[in-house]
Amino acid sequence: MHPRQPLSVVMIAKNESALLADALISVSWADEIVVLDAGSSDNTPEIARQHGAKVFTAGPWQGYGKQRQQAQQHASHEMILMIDADERVTPELRAAIEQALMQPQPDVIYSIARRNLFLGRFMRHSGWYPDRVLRLYPRAWRYNDNQVHESLETAGARVVPLQGDLLHLTCRDFSTFQRKQLAYAEAWAQQRHQQGKSCSIYSVFSHTTGAFLKTLLLRAGFLDGKQGWLLAMVNAQYTFNKYAALWALNQANQRK
Repeated sequence: MHPRQPLSVVMIAKNESALLADALISVSWADEIVVLDAGSSDNTPEIARQHGAKVFTAGPWQGYGKQRQQAQQHASHEMILMIDADERVTPELRAAIEQALMQPQPDVIYSIARRNLFLGRFMRHSGWYPDRVLRLYPRAWRYNDNQVHESLETAGARVVPLQGDLLHLTCRDFSTFQRKQLAYAEAWAQQRHQQGKSCSIYSVFSHTTGAFLKTLLLRAGFLDGKQGWLLAMVNAQYTFNKYAALWALNQANQRK
């Protein structure tokens, strides 16, 4: 039997003092915790140090993908668990991770199911569960360069699902959640515009309508009750903001 592989938990954070402690407690069993701070104005770095994390300061912001790449470079061990301050590792997930570390496989990336909180309810439908994300992996892999909606590059890897859930406190405060969604939409539009992408006014409304129907009907959001209907509206609004912002950028470029 192989000895247990040591694990580096890696996090990126900015002004997460309200959430960070519980996230760090949920991974206190790891061999190393690395927190890359993006210039917090609160006591995020101090909280991280109090819980035994190694704290580093990020360079200029270049997007979430590059931020995760930079954070991973500070990890000491071969196995990486990437989580965020608003996520918590459950005991069941910890047991599954520990088991995976006892059987090291350099070509395997592990997917983890997230349970996403939306306005007081952990969603079971609406496309928000099991919401599998690739978060446990050998350090030979890394995140792509996307400014938002970054993902792990998996070429040549075998993906294995783990048991247990990662709790994700996605939407605790609606106004804060909306502001974050708007920032994501703007970053998405800027990135697509820089890539030479464009869209028509028809695309703005067709994508918006499609997002609402996909969440509510195809992903059975109506089974999540009132939160399911609200989330369908939120997803439609987010989609509208993305494509409307891209359309507006293209229009401004044409006028120039």
